[in-house]
Amino acid sequence: MRIASFHTQLTRDGPGLLLRDITRGGDAQIAASVAVIVAAGADVIVLQEVDFDAEGAALAALSRDLEAAGLSYPHRLALRPNTGWPTGVDIDGDGRSWRARDGHGYGHFNGQGGMAVLSRYPIGAVRDFSGMVWADLPGSAAPAVLPEAALPVLRLASVAAWDVAVEVPGGPLHLLALHATPPVFDGPEDRNGWRNADELRFWAMYLDGWSPAGLPFAARDFAVIGTLNVDPERGEGRPEGLRALLDHPRLQDVVPRRPGGGTETADWPEPVPGDLRVDYILPATGLAVTGAGVLWPEGEEGALSASVAALASDHRLVWIDVDWPRD
Repeated sequence: MRIASFHTQLTRDGPGLLLRDITRGGDAQIAASVAVIVAAGADVIVLQEVDFDAEGAALAALSRDLEAAGLSYPHRLALRPNTGWPTGVDIDGDGRSWRARDGHGYGHFNGQGGMAVLSRYPIGAVRDFSGMVWADLPGSAAPAVLPEAALPVLRLASVAAWDVAVEVPGGPLHLLALHATPPVFDGPEDRNGWRNADELRFWAMYLDGWSPAGLPFAARDFAVIGTLNVDPERGEGRPEGLRALLDHPRLQDVVPRRPGGGTETADWPEPVPGDLRVDYILPATGLAVTGAGVLWPEGEEGALSASVAALASDHRLVWIDVDWPRD
């Protein structure tokens, strides 16, 4: 079974524009995104940076384009993200409380750059932790870096945080999905760096049996999956959040690599920030991983060219293959 994560750039400047661009056809970036997803051929894929709408129309339209290209995902999930959701509080201290940086997550409208799951298999129970307030996380850094008015309001997840049970044969397989905030674009208080670390630490605590609501997590088969926005060795970001996951005894890091051997997943300008590893799939230690990679073509030959992959997104799709059924 192939599991994939892809930070797309299927986001536009206003609500409804992604749906418009998909349905009218001819958009080269959307076509490139479809080509990347089809080339991976995953059984289940988590998408980041895809605009949300309440009826799921854009995701349904994308699924139709994928099916026309030979890849069918009959089961879909998209929940309202925190991006562009106003807090009513001046988070960044510029004297205004209605700008993109004052939302629960950065965005010019609610739903911009959300998250989605496409699956060959039915989607079962979903626990959505996106509404959890940052300051409610035990040991949270929020009191040290937020204005007092934001403490009872600002949510921990800058985009979303989901525990999604995919009902595969021999399953379920739980996708612990997230898109953490970039640990940059702030001031000397390092608010986004601390928030990123706490977003990652949330999942380490969840695996340890802590839960913000309801029963503790007890699934056997799972993977932490998404854009964590921190490189293990380079770039900005507080390493403690990432290390809490990479070193967690219930997780394994199979270190997917691109064809040339590098572990980078984002193609960013040199020298700063440079190409970094920021997209991850960390499966449970009990899962037998038979293959892994970063879909980063290096030439113009083959089913997917380097130029098409670059047009689709400045991130590259990450995949792992798991021996399934597990037993």
